[in-house]
Amino acid sequence: MDRGEQVFGEWVRVRKDGHVAELVMDRKAAMNAVSTAFAGALADACAALAEDGDVRATVLTSTHERAFCVGADLKERNALSDAELGAQRPYTSAAYRGVLELPMPTIAAVHGYALGGGYELALSCDLIVADPSAVVGLPEVSVGVVPGGGGTQLLPRRVGAARAAELIFSARRVAADEAHTLGLVDQLAQAGEDRAEALALAGRIAAHSPVGLRAAKRALRTGWGMDLRAGLEVEEAAWRTVAFSGDRAEGVAAFNEKRKPDWPGA
Repeated sequence: MDRGEQVFGEWVRVRKDGHVAELVMDRKAAMNAVSTAFAGALADACAALAEDGDVRATVLTSTHERAFCVGADLKERNALSDAELGAQRPYTSAAYRGVLELPMPTIAAVHGYALGGGYELALSCDLIVADPSAVVGLPEVSVGVVPGGGGTQLLPRRVGAARAAELIFSARRVAADEAHTLGLVDQLAQAGEDRAEALALAGRIAAHSPVGLRAAKRALRTGWGMDLRAGLEVEEAAWRTVAFSGDRAEGVAAFNEKRKPDWPGA
């Protein structure tokens, strides 16, 4: 399979292995705290991934041994004036939105701390694989702000409004076992195996139709919050995207011929 690496800024890399991309956060000295420069690099990496039609699944990972991402860079924030903080906001918003709007299925591989904006990056992915060291939470109200990377919208979609309110208002940190029980993460890996298991899951996903995967994700994401009739119309549009595609023709042919499909991706 093809392997390659692109570098974005000082702390973000994209590796490709076949049809799976790994979006790597590598700001080790600050536990991947989201500074202006880090956010800009992450947004740029997501923009490049979004344009890469060869990628069928993406895994968001961290190279730090004890943290996925600890959220906003509060040291940088403390030095900003109100005007500078306002000017920074589009960069951080673009980073979270970039992950959220990736068109292919995405998986976060979480170990250690994933707090505040760090957990919001994980929430922006479709699935979260965590190892037993993971600690997640949205503690923003404890420092006088609110979750601003999608947390107030994404967490209730995962665990319901009341549970999300309890977690956000209490600002409590949740360890891996409870996080799995509550649905804050989707899959528990063995210690140190979050990245490997997430990449393996991405590989299984990437074996399927790229047209079907992207259309299914669009339908899932667009249908959130809609009433049933509107959601079914979204699903109908997704069905029409794939029904007359080369992928659909190849999938049916491969099934009938009892072979693995060779997806044209169109």
